[in-house]
Amino acid sequence: MAVAKQAMQIRLPPLPSIKDIIRLYKLRALRELSQNFLMEPRLIDKIVRAAGNISNNVVCEVGPGPGGITRSIIRQYPRKVILIEKDPRFIPSLELLADACKDKIDLDIITGDILKTNIAHFIPDDAKVDWNDPPPPINLIGNLPFSVSTILIIRWLEMISKQEGPWSFGRTRMTLTFQKEVAERMAARILDKQRCRLSVMCQSWCTVNYKFDIPGSAFLPKPDVDVGVVTLTPLKNALVKQPFKMYEKLVRQIFSMRQKYSIRGAQTLFPEDVSEEMAFKMYKLAEIDPYIRPFQIANGEFSRICEAYSEIIKMYPEFKNYDYRAPKKNVSALVENLE
Repeated sequence: MAVAKQAMQIRLPPLPSIKDIIRLYKLRALRELSQNFLMEPRLIDKIVRAAGNISNNVVCEVGPGPGGITRSIIRQYPRKVILIEKDPRFIPSLELLADACKDKIDLDIITGDILKTNIAHFIPDDAKVDWNDPPPPINLIGNLPFSVSTILIIRWLEMISKQEGPWSFGRTRMTLTFQKEVAERMAARILDKQRCRLSVMCQSWCTVNYKFDIPGSAFLPKPDVDVGVVTLTPLKNALVKQPFKMYEKLVRQIFSMRQKYSIRGAQTLFPEDVSEEMAFKMYKLAEIDPYIRPFQIANGEFSRICEAYSEIIKMYPEFKNYDYRAPKKNVSALVENLE
């Protein structure tokens, strides 16, 4: 009986359909912003259901556009909805939704770039839980623009590693869309043909679940690729103890020569004159076969290699900022210090 009453309290008044909203406000997806509108209500609801029970939760939606996913979120009875939208053209249609659920759901519309927005500022303090507790009643949901999705998830992983932003409240969960190929890479396990740097980075800090595909035909305009929906839940105990930037650099360089022996990519972490010696030293410390290929290395083994890399840097601090792409004259001093 209480549930039925709650449903009546937040039932929205009749609203124009998303297609009508697009026509009414003369909206069109901008290719330069990688915008695609998801038009099918059944698939929109499926994305929101993938987030689990969000009733009475704080939900932050990234890039709501005309508000299709927002409507589905509202119907699940969240405590608060935070909308972060970069494109001001969509604000009137989002304000229409805000007005429709006025006095029923707390809805904030933030005009800004998600890469520059501090989401934590808008989350109520009482939503915070301990990191080792079950995830807090906070969800990040978004149909991400393809152009920023990988940049954004790497930035969020770094925030998770530092327990900052939305993750200062606990192990905040994410339900996000990516290009299907990117989503598959995020979830790819050891030996998978899609396994790459992104696989290792995501899985070292989160449990990654590839939920389902959405055909490109469900979007307007139709993208050239299909879309994958992924959920990420931060791990209680990350597999990595070393600083995020160090780990990301190491994994990136090892995967830079994906089809070769992993030791080849690892050598680019060190000046050319000592690269072979130091790379083999690092693998010996980590007790890893140097002739294994990058996609054959388990997440925990990458962590061991990073521990060994950290030990070498303690012995030779000049290697910390070494960049193999820099002109050789800039790194010659590093080699001289070893002689």
